[in-house]
Amino acid sequence: MIKRYSRKELTDIWSEENKYQIWLDVEIAAAEAMEKLGQIPKGVASIVRKKAKINVNRIHKIESEVKHDVIAFLTSVTEKAGIKARYLHQGMTSSDVLDTSFNIQMVQSGKIILKDIDQILKVLKKQARKYKFTPCMGRSHGIHAEPTTFGLKLAGFYAEFERAYKRLQTAKDEISVCAISGAVGTFANISPNVEKYVAKKMGLRAETISTQVIPRDRHAAWFSCLSLIASSIERFATEIRGLQRTEVREVEEYFSSGQKGSSAMPHKRNPVLTENLTGIARIVRASLVPAMENVALWHERDISHSSVERVFAPDATIALDFAITRMTNVVDNLLVYPDRMRENMNKLKGLVNSQQVLLKLTQSGISREDAYSIVQDIAMQVWNEKGSFLSLLKSNDLIKNNAILVVNKSDLLDEKLDAKINENKNINVSRNINIQNCQFLKEKNILILESGEKIKTKLLIITEKKTNLLDQNFKNNLIKKDLKQTSLVLDVKSKTKNQHKSLQAVLILVLPQQQVTGWVFNAESDFRTALLVGLPVVSQK
Repeated sequence: MIKRYSRKELTDIWSEENKYQIWLDVEIAAAEAMEKLGQIPKGVASIVRKKAKINVNRIHKIESEVKHDVIAFLTSVTEKAGIKARYLHQGMTSSDVLDTSFNIQMVQSGKIILKDIDQILKVLKKQARKYKFTPCMGRSHGIHAEPTTFGLKLAGFYAEFERAYKRLQTAKDEISVCAISGAVGTFANISPNVEKYVAKKMGLRAETISTQVIPRDRHAAWFSCLSLIASSIERFATEIRGLQRTEVREVEEYFSSGQKGSSAMPHKRNPVLTENLTGIARIVRASLVPAMENVALWHERDISHSSVERVFAPDATIALDFAITRMTNVVDNLLVYPDRMRENMNKLKGLVNSQQVLLKLTQSGISREDAYSIVQDIAMQVWNEKGSFLSLLKSNDLIKNNAILVVNKSDLLDEKLDAKINENKNINVSRNINIQNCQFLKEKNILILESGEKIKTKLLIITEKKTNLLDQNFKNNLIKKDLKQTSLVLDVKSKTKNQHKSLQAVLILVLPQQQVTGWVFNAESDFRTALLVGLPVVSQK
């Protein structure tokens, strides 16, 4: 990876010096195991450890002649360590050294990237808490949807990177294996105990079954994980870029003193960091397909994977480390504009409340299809700048003719009230509905009873057993009653939705001149069913 997008910790891991040093460590560990098993003379490992020195230039020079990097490395070691170095590499293949060392480099990289993710999680948590109650516009398809908070947005990214952390731990475990099994993985000329010793010594575990090379599905899982993390970075970067657009400008990358945005336009403050991160994410993801293709090697081994891994393994890990670190700094120094967020929320004059109105209309007895049509027609008028959402709602005849109450959920599910009702089935109890600020109640002359107030007026109890609701004689009898100051107690238990609608129609028909247009339900009533079919219920705390 180019220096511009590289941090020293990762570049050191993928340096030639570190690679050859790991090779040497693996060879020495294998020699120690062979000494313990009596396969080579004692003292070989200690001599090599003391005398062998990594000389990258010398290794490259030898390789230019022998055309084999592991042989060139071993020759270089022998030149320094002396004749006893001939016992190195007994029964081993170049793949044993290369694959084990390659995995060690990825494990080393993984540890640093895990630290990177841990750091961005800390910053995200801090910022999510800071903006927990900062309202902003939620968008779908880029269009205003419903309000959310900026803190919730950040919390979503926190959860995503938390998943990334867990995935990377799993992926690192996938490639934390070594293979010291010799030609085609048969252990014909080397003991499995050597492999176990090397694995323990290098902080790995022995490969389950080796075919001379460590199976590349492990590496594909690793690069899949890196690609997913890169995609999460790009999603976050894209969100910030979208919110920084001039027309939106709810957040902005930090713009330092003396920083320039454009070579031609002095006014520009461009989201250059998040744009850069979008591009780097593409670089990391470019490793995924080659990693998948590396899985299908010929028979027990070939080296078609080798050239690919030499390029994209360093590039992907170095680039991802850089990207996470840069994104952490972007989030930590992000400029957030709450006033602009509120301003943007109000641009559509209340349309963000359309779903709430739709739901209340359906709860008042209007079909979902009709309710949707009503709200959408009004919404389109707002889009065309013909008024605010609230004013157009108030002026709509269909809505005015349906008593829509804003009901608190807690009012409908009052456990204490339910317990009281269960204790005494004979008492008359009306459910409490919060109708504060409902101006239309006064306009509709709806009778309001205070909570706990005894109903002193005459009660007319209508049940399904009494009579046919559509019977003309029944209508006439109702009309003869003095209903001007009467509250109607309706037993809705066991009635169907259609029967409720019929009852509603009858009462509207026979009481056109009455002042009472709201119904108080007794203790045995199914209050929620009544509300669902549209019977206007009114009582106040």
